[in-house]
Amino acid sequence: MANHKSAIKRIRSGAAKRMRNRYQMKSTRTVLKSVRASKTKTEASPLFLKASSMLDKLAKRGIIHKNNASNKKSKLAKLIAKLA
Repeated sequence: MANHKSAIKRIRSGAAKRMRNRYQMKSTRTVLKSVRASKTKTEASPLFLKASSMLDKLAKRGIIHKNNASNKKSKLAKLIAKLA
């Protein structure tokens, strides 16, 4: 266990940040899954916009790397382009 007051605070704040990051990441993964599961372009397009926005926010906040977000958006765009 930490001995300094500042170390105890870092443990508390780190745990809170970890929970927030996990929530945001899980929410994004759920939206990504729904985009992949959609069958038509009209169904997938608004979900793709939401997913790309969420990925950009994750990258901006440092939860994922910006290239990771870019790769995920690119793969989703290619998948949607194949839909009828």
